[in-house]
Amino acid sequence: MTLTPLLTAGLETALNQILYRDRGLKAARQRLNGKSLAIVLAELRQPLTFVFSEKQVDVLGEWNDTPDCTIRTQLATLRKLRDRQQLTSLIRSGELEVEGDVQVVQHFSALIDLAELDPAEYLAPWTGDVVAQGIGQFARRGFQLLRGDVQRKQDYLGQALTEEWRLAPGGLEAAWLAEEVEALTRDLSALENRLNALEAK
Repeated sequence: MTLTPLLTAGLETALNQILYRDRGLKAARQRLNGKSLAIVLAELRQPLTFVFSEKQVDVLGEWNDTPDCTIRTQLATLRKLRDRQQLTSLIRSGELEVEGDVQVVQHFSALIDLAELDPAEYLAPWTGDVVAQGIGQFARRGFQLLRGDVQRKQDYLGQALTEEWRLAPGGLEAAWLAEEVEALTRDLSALENRLNALEAK
């Protein structure tokens, strides 16, 4: 997938709304002021570069300078960056490769972790507080139901696999069965030879 200016502009607008609107995040934003972070995703052909300033973050599809920090990962791993406690384990496991100043990705993870992702807050200017709150609650309930359904299916699959594993024969049982089948095959061959001999008489 190639990045289009529309995609980068949409991402930039969303990030600025989430990260730069809240005054409470100013201290966390200051740590990233003047820094750049390139994200290389396995699913995209070109990196996304975030250039942080005091007032905003610019999201660029093409950037000729060397970023302060580059991370390589997959799209599914990106959401785990919201939990800054997981950052070290992601790096150790190889899910996240970091080149350059590791503090940039640490500060970015902390900033995202502190940001409140409340959809009602962003919908309110267009729909009004009551409608935005209703949509937010509906979305949260829907997400909880979906997450519960996925969790139930994962639990069921885990139990089914565990049960199958318990029922599957062990190595010794499989070897014994193979020997029994071989012995039965030999006995059948001997019986067939005797029957052929009797018929010949």
